Amino acid sequence: MSNPGPLSERAIILAPGGRDGHIAASILREVGFPAEVHPSLLSLCAELKKGAGLAIIADEAIRGADLRPLASFLAAQPAWSDFPIVLLTQRGGGPERNPAAARLAEILGNVSFLERPFHPTTLASVVRAAIRGRRRQYEARDHLQELGEGEKRLQTALKAGRLGSWSLDLKNMALHTSDTCKTHFGLTPDQPFKYDYLRTAIHPDDFERREAVFQSSLLTGQDYAIEYRNIWPDGSIHWVDVRARAIRDAAGEIAQLVGVSIDITARKTSEIERERLLAEIAAERAALTDLTATLEHRVEERTVDLLNEIAARERAQEQLFQAQKMESIGQLTGGVAHDFNNLLMAVMGNLDILRKRLPNDPRALRLIDGALQGARRGASLTQRMLAFARQQDLKTTSTDLVSLLHGMRDLLDRTLGPHIAFTLRIPENLPLVEVDANQVELAVLNLVINARDAMPGGGSIDVIVDQASGNETKNLRASSYLRVQIVDNGSGMDALTLKKAIEPFFSTKPTGKGTGLGLSMVHGLAVQLGGLLDLASEPGRGTTATLWLPVATSEAPVAVEAAAEIETETGKPATILVVDDDALIAMSTVDMLEDLGHKVIEANSGQAALDLLEKGSLVDLVITDQAMPGMTGTEFAKIVRARYPALPILLATGYAELTDEETSNLPRLAKPYQQAQLRAHVNRLLADGVPLRQAIK
Repeated sequence: MSNPGPLSERAIILAPGGRDGHIAASILREVGFPAEVHPSLLSLCAELKKGAGLAIIADEAIRGADLRPLASFLAAQPAWSDFPIVLLTQRGGGPERNPAAARLAEILGNVSFLERPFHPTTLASVVRAAIRGRRRQYEARDHLQELGEGEKRLQTALKAGRLGSWSLDLKNMALHTSDTCKTHFGLTPDQPFKYDYLRTAIHPDDFERREAVFQSSLLTGQDYAIEYRNIWPDGSIHWVDVRARAIRDAAGEIAQLVGVSIDITARKTSEIERERLLAEIAAERAALTDLTATLEHRVEERTVDLLNEIAARERAQEQLFQAQKMESIGQLTGGVAHDFNNLLMAVMGNLDILRKRLPNDPRALRLIDGALQGARRGASLTQRMLAFARQQDLKTTSTDLVSLLHGMRDLLDRTLGPHIAFTLRIPENLPLVEVDANQVELAVLNLVINARDAMPGGGSIDVIVDQASGNETKNLRASSYLRVQIVDNGSGMDALTLKKAIEPFFSTKPTGKGTGLGLSMVHGLAVQLGGLLDLASEPGRGTTATLWLPVATSEAPVAVEAAAEIETETGKPATILVVDDDALIAMSTVDMLEDLGHKVIEANSGQAALDLLEKGSLVDLVITDQAMPGMTGTEFAKIVRARYPALPILLATGYAELTDEETSNLPRLAKPYQQAQLRAHVNRLLADGVPLRQAIK
């Protein structure tokens, strides 16, 4: 926020008769306010254009004068400005007793009346109040400028995400759209786009469905969200995803819908093709099932031992089909999660910086914190998606499951609330398990939350741990396991629901209450660890979810005292080379680093970064993405390490499928990250590394 200068807070005085002007100036200077006396209305107006905090004018100086220059100055003020004027009147000359003074108030706007003779303290008090008001106007100006900059960043993010923005005034159905939004409906930026055209462009098969969702939002005020087809002027059919929020007026009535749009034709085409392929597979499977049934009938006539061989073959075929389907969906989910991580990186980085630049605006901070919370929930969702796709990093160690569960007790108690009776039944002296402790905590929390949601009226949940042999259950590769059973007395599941429970995106919860990835994530984690998730349930009799975790074959690692945390404050400014092919992510990273006081050099590929280093760019640290065309981040880092062994390198990526060999001795920062995490890694590497300029010397 800019500080007002001496010109912006001075008092301009016009009192040509007597010594009132000089007396007022002397009083104001004594109390610390700069003041200048001017001989005429024209010279006063000229000084006002240079900057002033207020004007003090004797009424006789403007009585009968041409006030147009002053009125023009006041009329030309920007929206944030309401210039204060103190009008010196004779005793009895206030607006309540002087119609002429009242008319002046209409012309001058923000005017205060001070009768003469005035006491010095009264004058100082009036001027002090006016200057305070003027300072608030300057603050409003600065806030408007900052909001304008935020709007520019928002537009940049919308363009980068290929999102169109739109608003609909419900009183006159006036539609206002961005150029990008127009392209989603087959229009060019210079073509008009009215609401009537939007309705006629809707595909006939989607019209009633879209109209129902639209009317529901108008009646309930709930968010408007729908995917539908629209027909472009050239006759081609395209899919669009449209979302909006209802805005209410001062009377509480819904007055506007404000939202975004995105063309999803490519995704929908892929989904339709996928459904077609799945239908073909289902048809083939049905044909195979019919053939198998015929064979079973014939074999049954020969020998029962031979219902068994065919039955085993059928189970194998079913498992193969399910494995192929899960693998295909897993790959798709993993790809979407990686892309979503990049988008969240840009959103969280920009919000971090914006939050620091609006420290005195509580309303803006609440909005920013809400956006950050939503972004963090999005990051949590991507972790679930990566877990389901089996692409998240698992760092397994020998772990004391007993201590881990007891350590979660307070968290679980707070999560369940007072209406759920919760008990832990864990024997002592259980062996260690080979798991990723953080992922197991997340899995247990997911299972407990699922159990809680199945008991909206309250109930009980028991967490029971025991040891079992892997031979008791098929397809378990270890010989010994610990079983974690989460037992509830909730509503339970029927056979069909139980069969689909671990399928991705399947959920029995209401819309907005679940992603359908919780049990899929737990199942994927258990399989990666060499265990499994087993579900047993009956309607009205509750559910038992059993998590099988392999017993560790090695002792727990020796605990070492944690090193002191790295200073979180910004260290000495450095020159940092940022390598990322995504312009939006690079912009967010550069903004965060420059906000920390560092100088940043950008490169959009590994080769471009190597060229900069070869040309003599002296940098203290390199931050690189992993997935880039032509040369990956780890390949780039290997070349840099060979040429400049002491130069610190940080791999900042959301790409999870990296081998230990690729990331050996290479610090890594997972996307999406916030400024505090970036700062900590940068400070540590700058403290430990040798800058390139020193290495060359």
